[in-house]
Amino acid sequence: MPSQTPSPTTRQRRPWKATLRRSVRLFREFGHEQDDPARFYTALAEDSADQLSTYVPLDGAVLLDVGGGPGYFRDAFRAEGATYWALDADVGELAGLGGIASGTVVGSGMELPFRTGSVDVCYSSNVLEHVPDPWRMAEEMVRVTRPGGTVFISYTLWFGPWGGHETAPWHYLGGRRARRRYAAKHGHEPKNRYGESLFAVTAGAGLRWARAQQELGVAEVVDLAPRYNPRWSRFLLRVPLLREVVTWNLVIVLRKR
Repeated sequence: MPSQTPSPTTRQRRPWKATLRRSVRLFREFGHEQDDPARFYTALAEDSADQLSTYVPLDGAVLLDVGGGPGYFRDAFRAEGATYWALDADVGELAGLGGIASGTVVGSGMELPFRTGSVDVCYSSNVLEHVPDPWRMAEEMVRVTRPGGTVFISYTLWFGPWGGHETAPWHYLGGRRARRRYAAKHGHEPKNRYGESLFAVTAGAGLRWARAQQELGVAEVVDLAPRYNPRWSRFLLRVPLLREVVTWNLVIVLRKR
């Protein structure tokens, strides 16, 4: 894999903690996803880099971002000193900031065009719910990570308040019904089309997949956590039905063996 020079730009990083104050700040930023996407995605990307840094040093690490998007996460991870590569299937999404950046590959997350064991960190934020075979993508992420490397997967839960994305909360009545309702109201299809670019992925499925990786000796489970919630709410993951609604977003962190 060719080398990519990290950006010399740095930012002052605050100690990352899953506090209630952080949760409130992030949920406020969610309200600006549509009217000010740069504000929202910059805040999310910087929080993500801070969070990932609690599991693995990013300075000097080769990082692959599966579903990297237009560049907000690239800037945040390079500011931490990572050598950043991104993969995305949506050329339009990649060009969201005016062009496709160097170090970006167009391809499928379910068939990553990278060698086995070629990256130190494989990262994905809010992509798993957009692929028809999410656990195949997760296994591909493990495959391309070197032994001892870190896999970080975060995805939106279908039964959470934002599970239907812009069709929420009508997705609780069914994804196809919510899609039809959105099209009738707005005169066009939603960006995230249930059954095509949006799929129902649960916390239970993710927890089972992560534990299977450990049982099979593929990877060690480092952490399982609700991404946006304060740390004290982790106990919710042990409550089968409640976790699907109140967790919002599940984080799975593995260390490859």
